[in-house]
Amino acid sequence: MGIAERREREKKQRRNDIIDAAERVFFSKGWRAATMDDVAEAVELSKATLYLYFKNKEELYAAILVRGSELLHDMFETAIQTHDTGIEQIRAIGRAYVAFHDQHRDYYEAMMYFETKDLDTCDDCTYAQKCDEYRDLVMGLVATGVRNGIDDGTLRSDLEPMKTAVLLWAQSSGVLRVMATATEKLREVHAIDPSDLMETFFDFVFHAIAANPDEVKARMNRKLDTEQS
Repeated sequence: MGIAERREREKKQRRNDIIDAAERVFFSKGWRAATMDDVAEAVELSKATLYLYFKNKEELYAAILVRGSELLHDMFETAIQTHDTGIEQIRAIGRAYVAFHDQHRDYYEAMMYFETKDLDTCDDCTYAQKCDEYRDLVMGLVATGVRNGIDDGTLRSDLEPMKTAVLLWAQSSGVLRVMATATEKLREVHAIDPSDLMETFFDFVFHAIAANPDEVKARMNRKLDTEQS
């Protein structure tokens, strides 16, 4: 291995070490409270060295978001690839979104914060650009599932794929937020088990977008019986 190649590998490793440290700091202290001094201390580097790799705190935050976005994209892509019909793909994507929320809560919360705040990233911030690209890719996968369902007859033919994808994302995020912030009230005041709320929502969506809900449900049940036998 040449000197230039070794230096590039070391630079990449240091960049990853900084992002790892930033994750620990941001996730434990919160975006507003965390500082670049905190990150420098966590990674055991000078703050000046941090600025050789990241222009500001916002760019470092965007680098963390890229990691979460990659993970969510892979989970959605798996949902598409492992199911045959559009309606099954959409439901699998919904469950993958819930799994991402439950298993990677820090990434999920960071992404939601990014969606609602105008972070002061630089115009040429590669990580911020990647965040936008992954957001488009993730929405594109949902739209692909809708389009597949229209083509195979499991979803209504009058649906607009991208508009439907945006609506599904917005509605799912809203239900997850209610589940996270109103758990006790749901149980104690309304006698609702929060864990059942998302599946009930999925049923609502199923009946709203399926071309023929009864026929599609019967087809899915037959497939499930075949797989289990």
